[in-house]
Amino acid sequence: MAAFSIHRDTLSLFLFIFLANPTFSLPSQTLIGNPNFDPQVVLFGDAKPANGDSHVVLTSPDDSSSGLIVLKDPFKFMEGNLTKGVSFSTEFLFSISAGNGDGLAFVVVPYDFPSRFVGQGSFGLLGENRFLGIEFDTKIDGNVGDLNANHVGVDVDTLESLWIKNISSLNLVLNNGETLKCWIDYDSSSKRLEVRLSRSGDKRPYKPILAYHIDLLEMWGGEDVLVGIVSTNGDSLQSTSVYSWRFRLRKVSSWMHSLPANPHDYVNTDGEDPGVHKRSFCALTILAGVIFATGCGALVAFVGLFMWAIFVSRHTVFPVEYQKGSTDFRYEKIKVTVEDTEGDKN
Repeated sequence: MAAFSIHRDTLSLFLFIFLANPTFSLPSQTLIGNPNFDPQVVLFGDAKPANGDSHVVLTSPDDSSSGLIVLKDPFKFMEGNLTKGVSFSTEFLFSISAGNGDGLAFVVVPYDFPSRFVGQGSFGLLGENRFLGIEFDTKIDGNVGDLNANHVGVDVDTLESLWIKNISSLNLVLNNGETLKCWIDYDSSSKRLEVRLSRSGDKRPYKPILAYHIDLLEMWGGEDVLVGIVSTNGDSLQSTSVYSWRFRLRKVSSWMHSLPANPHDYVNTDGEDPGVHKRSFCALTILAGVIFATGCGALVAFVGLFMWAIFVSRHTVFPVEYQKGSTDFRYEKIKVTVEDTEGDKN
């Protein structure tokens, strides 16, 4: 009851700030002097600095504990004249203690989400219908089709993951207290979201554990969004800590598509590997391939003839041209005598 009272008072304060100031300025509780975190990190709920601001404890070993850290500077996935998309990369170190809690999630949420955060529901997303979440889940919830209590999933507008990876297959355990490192990259040109995970101190894996095709530009358009890391432990005594977090935006060119009527149209929902974006072939594509192959064949033929002219003709022997001149000839007169043999017979 005491925890809920604190959340309720905090919510009332945030709503007052939001109504009094439409621009909505977030509170200024940040980590001080920790180079492992972005300087714009803001803490909510039970999240608090620990050990002299060396890291952040999101949830404490108490019932119904929840915590959120966000970067207070919003951004858009749309840039300029709507023809440029925004990509991002983030990496963070975290640990989750033993217990049957919800675990931890990296989220992209609307700008006013912190004003509504009261830590209710898994990952504090109860009632939210617009978000992107990368969940590191340590509890089986049959209501949302969880694979097991040790998986990573992609959540879009719902806690029922659209794609799940069993972490046990990588010989990793999310909630054994071990410090893990996560890399999340989104490329707006290929619309590809990649997640990598390893033990702290290991190199960044070449192959992602999870890849998904999603168009965040279509999902959010020109809306201001925030990124954060959130954790809830439900009724368990699980505690979650974050030791470092870096986030950066990358702006690249991208084509703008029309907004879908169905919010799930901007994700890949077929049975194929969502990390592979299948391209459709048309007549122009085939024609371009034929022209390219013909050009390559002509180039190879030209190079072959050119090399033959250089190396083969070098060894060709031409007949020597003789000089013209006079030549002396000698004639001999031969005397032939024919005898009459018929007269002798008579």
